[in-house]
Amino acid sequence: MSGNRNRSLGAALAAVTTIYSAGVLAEPLFWSTQANPIEETQAMREQVLSGFEGGVDYQSSELGPWLTRLQAEAGAGSGTIAVLGGLHGHFSGLEDNLADLGDIDSSAVKSALLELGTLGTAEQKYIPWMQATYIMAANKKALEFLPDGAELNALTYDQFVDWMKAMAEATGGPKFGFPAGPKGLKHRFFQGYLIPSYTGSMVTKFRSEEAAAAWEKFRELWQFTSPASPNYSFMQEQLVSEEVWVAWDHTARLADAFNERPDDFVAFAPPAGPAGRAFMPVVAGVAVPTTAPDMDASKALVAYMLKPETQIATLRATNFFPVVDVALPDDMPASVRLSGEAIAAATAASDAMPALLPVGLGDLGGQFNQVYIDTFERIILAGQDIPAVLDQQGDALAAIVEQAAAPCWAPDEPSDGPCPVD
Repeated sequence: MSGNRNRSLGAALAAVTTIYSAGVLAEPLFWSTQANPIEETQAMREQVLSGFEGGVDYQSSELGPWLTRLQAEAGAGSGTIAVLGGLHGHFSGLEDNLADLGDIDSSAVKSALLELGTLGTAEQKYIPWMQATYIMAANKKALEFLPDGAELNALTYDQFVDWMKAMAEATGGPKFGFPAGPKGLKHRFFQGYLIPSYTGSMVTKFRSEEAAAAWEKFRELWQFTSPASPNYSFMQEQLVSEEVWVAWDHTARLADAFNERPDDFVAFAPPAGPAGRAFMPVVAGVAVPTTAPDMDASKALVAYMLKPETQIATLRATNFFPVVDVALPDDMPASVRLSGEAIAAATAASDAMPALLPVGLGDLGGQFNQVYIDTFERIILAGQDIPAVLDQQGDALAAIVEQAAAPCWAPDEPSDGPCPVD
């Protein structure tokens, strides 16, 4: 069966190539893993790409067929794909198949994100296109308890804990909410925010002294965290009910609170630790395969995707946020406006440190996440010894990464083999 499928794919590619070279297909093919829902695909065609001169043939695909077609065209030495759209992890390992986009003006893209597009090479292998992430949210009632001299978008974890402590003492109980329930995204906070902010690493320094200090700081914060947090999943519910006044969560899981009571909340960048202001962007990028039929047309389309008006249209179509500074229109939902301001503050910070979603783990991703969840439960909920837990859980983490043969990803430095756990 696989041989038949490969022959069918090859025949299809040959037919499309023939049609393209005959001039029947005038529109460049934008082959993307993003905007898969029908309504998003249609919005990409009608609202985002309709302004590109000559038109664009936007086609969305699941990752498997997307990768298979790209590899088939690379193997053939020629192809029909003009531009690729995908998440950062989708491009990992494809460096040799992607053209250098260094001659495209991408100066408007946040530098912390642009660096990711090099994929560890000396060339710009993809250019960030859009992003989603996790942010902090606060009821405006909480702002009066900020430490003296503290700036909301430039807090340290020390200042954040002081803030939560002052608020708890003044109001008679903890007001920080954390999504530690079974469906909460707590592992992303430790992977992409707290631990990298103290260590500059997600994997290599998992059991370091710096990591132990990070867990010690979170243990301190836990004293001022709502005791119902192990039951929380989407923090928008607790913010609206005012069960909590401050929370961290994914932008999509805060949207209802912002839209329901837009004048009562502010969104802000995550705190920083000794190593930087770590945050976990879900970055989608645009790339050009080396087999693109018209390299100039492909690069023109990539440049078009970076225009402010295109970025705003993409936000409307996909609910992914811009990667460049843009003035959002007044008719955007409150959740977009508030989240967008916080995302911009995080990505533009001088100490910004993107910590990517795990890459290269395949079906072991769930086990990787579970190591962080187990570490949280043992240290924070069960009160076990921090160094002992990190040592044991570090062994489990190392075994998973080695089994997957996954090289390091940002913020860890690139590795030749499986990412080490020191």
